[in-house]
Amino acid sequence: MNVKKQFRAAPDLKLDDRDAGATPLLSGDKEADAQRLNDLALEIAQLQDVFYAEHRRKLLVILQGMDTSGKDGTVKGVFGRIDPLGIRTVAFKAPGTLEKEHDYLWRIHREVPGQGEIVIFNRSHYEDVLITRVHEWIDADEVKRRYAQIRDFERMLVETGTTVLKFFLHISKDEQKERLEKRLENPDKHWKFDPVDLQERRFWDSYQQLYEKAIRETNTDAAPWYVIPADSKPHRNLAIAAIVLDTLQDMKLAYPPGDPELATVRVE
Repeated sequence: MNVKKQFRAAPDLKLDDRDAGATPLLSGDKEADAQRLNDLALEIAQLQDVFYAEHRRKLLVILQGMDTSGKDGTVKGVFGRIDPLGIRTVAFKAPGTLEKEHDYLWRIHREVPGQGEIVIFNRSHYEDVLITRVHEWIDADEVKRRYAQIRDFERMLVETGTTVLKFFLHISKDEQKERLEKRLENPDKHWKFDPVDLQERRFWDSYQQLYEKAIRETNTDAAPWYVIPADSKPHRNLAIAAIVLDTLQDMKLAYPPGDPELATVRVE
């Protein structure tokens, strides 16, 4: 099964036609699926070691989705086995004063990966064509301009050695409701609950329309979008892990060649 092809966003994407509860990668055996994810995560960790040692290429993973769609869970489940050396997660919040004094891509550009580094964006520059438009802080003409700027920005990253993977974690409204309720019911989860999430939930339909439009406008061969069914946490992680692993394998990574002079070196 070509997992990339299976979840790649189509040019005419319609989110209503994508089942957020689909689980085509699950076997039905929870233990077997958990072991499979563990195996994929270990393979990713092993390849990341080579990726870092090679110190030539860059990988940017962008995670977008509605609140509770599992961005934090993806980071832990897919990338949790990786040595912290050479990997970094950036969680973008509302821009601060200094960030507002610059263009909206300024704070994004300074966080992109360097050579040998994997960087995960937990939310990203796509918030600047989503929440900003939902609340009408920018108009339709500005959104159109930003689509073009984002396409150019991501093309520049790719042309200068960065592989870009963009994942939309597609969760249903009912599943989000259930996850929010669980956070409220469990005091140990209250730290994860933000009343703002309830306010944003009122704009669910608008967000779905804007996500659909944003994905269509910025889904390029250079920086593709993958729409991941996310009602099932194990399936979400399996799908993303499979795509990340496939991407790393396609790079044909190799450790740097050994130094012939070290063959004669002896440790006393």
